[in-house]
Amino acid sequence: MLLNSRALALLLSVSISVITTAFLYLLPQVTVTALFVAFGLSFSSSYLLISVVLEFLFFKEINGINEAFENIRKKDFTEVDDPSSNPLSPLKRINEEIYSYAKIKQREIDELKKMEAFRREFLADVSHELKTPIFAAQGFVHTLLDGAVEDKSVRIKFLKKAAKSLDGLDILVHDLLTISQMETGEIKMHFEDFDVRELTEEIIEQFEEKAEKKKIKLSYTKAGKAPIYVHADFQRIYQVLTNLISNGIKYTKDEGMVEIDFEEGKHDVTIFVKDTGRGIPPEDLKRVFERFYRVEKSRSKEKGGTGLGLAIVKHIIEAHGSKVSVTSTVGKGSTFFFKLRKSDMEEIEVLRDDSPDEDE
Repeated sequence: MLLNSRALALLLSVSISVITTAFLYLLPQVTVTALFVAFGLSFSSSYLLISVVLEFLFFKEINGINEAFENIRKKDFTEVDDPSSNPLSPLKRINEEIYSYAKIKQREIDELKKMEAFRREFLADVSHELKTPIFAAQGFVHTLLDGAVEDKSVRIKFLKKAAKSLDGLDILVHDLLTISQMETGEIKMHFEDFDVRELTEEIIEQFEEKAEKKKIKLSYTKAGKAPIYVHADFQRIYQVLTNLISNGIKYTKDEGMVEIDFEEGKHDVTIFVKDTGRGIPPEDLKRVFERFYRVEKSRSKEKGGTGLGLAIVKHIIEAHGSKVSVTSTVGKGSTFFFKLRKSDMEEIEVLRDDSPDEDE
C-alpha cells in the first residue's frame, strides 16, 4: 500500500504540474526557463503534499482497518489497536467502530473463558462432594448385603452410618438448589421489620450446648434493653447468622471465644461475628465465599459441611443490597461483618405493668 500511495501521489503531481505548465505556456511573456521552474515547483510541492495526505490520512488508516479485519477473521481481538492516535483521520469513525466492536468481543471471549473454567471447576467440585457420601453409603449397604445384615449389632451400626451419609447428601443437594435458585432469582427476599438483637439471642441459645462442649465463650455485646430493628428477610438473616456462628464455633479451639457485636449507624446496622479461631491466610481471604472453597480441604472435610455455607451467605447479603466482608489474622481469629438497613418504623414502646395493684 505504501508503493501505491507514492505512485498515486506521483501521478497526481505530474498531472498538476503539466496542467500548470500548459496554462503558463499560453501566456506570451513567460520564458522557457520560467516554465521549467514552474513545473519543478508545482511537481515537488504537489508530490509532497499529496503523498503526506494520502499516506497519513488515508492509506495508513486503511492499512489499520485491513489489519483489524484480518485479526477479526482470525478471532484475535487483542491485536486491534486503539484508533485514538490519529484524531485528524477522516476514517477515524470507522476505526472507532471497529475498535469498539473488537473490545466488546474480547470482553465476551474473556467472560466465556472464565465461565468455562468456572464450569469445569464447579463440575469437578460437585462430583467430588457427591462422591464422598454416595460411596460411603454404598459401602455400608453392600457390606450388609454381603452377609453382615445377619449380625444385629453390625446391622444397626452400618445402617446408622449409611443414613448419616445420605443425610449429608440431602443437605448438599438442598444447598446446591438454594444457591442455584438465588443466582437465577427464583428465591425472593421477604422483607419485614424485626429485632436483630432478639434474633441473635435465639440463635445463641441454640448453640450454647455445642459451645459448652468445647468450653467456648459464646456471647454478644451491647446486650441492653433497647431493640435494634432492621428491615430484612427474617429467615435469610437467621440463616446467615446461624452459618457464621456455627463456623465460628467449629473452627475455634477449645476455651476460645465467639462474639457477636452490633454497631448502629444513622441508616444501617453493622453486625460482626468474631472468633478466636486459627484464622484465614491472606491469599485465601478473597476466595472464602466461593462455592466449595475450603482453606484447608482435609481438615475442613473432617469437620463436615458442604462448602456452600459462605457462598449462600454472600448471595443472601447481596440480595439485601449489602456486602459481607471478612478480616482475619492467622493464629488469632477472624471477623465476618455485614450491614443491614435500619427499620423505618417508629420506635416501639413496650408497655410493662409494673405498678402496684390498688385495693378496692
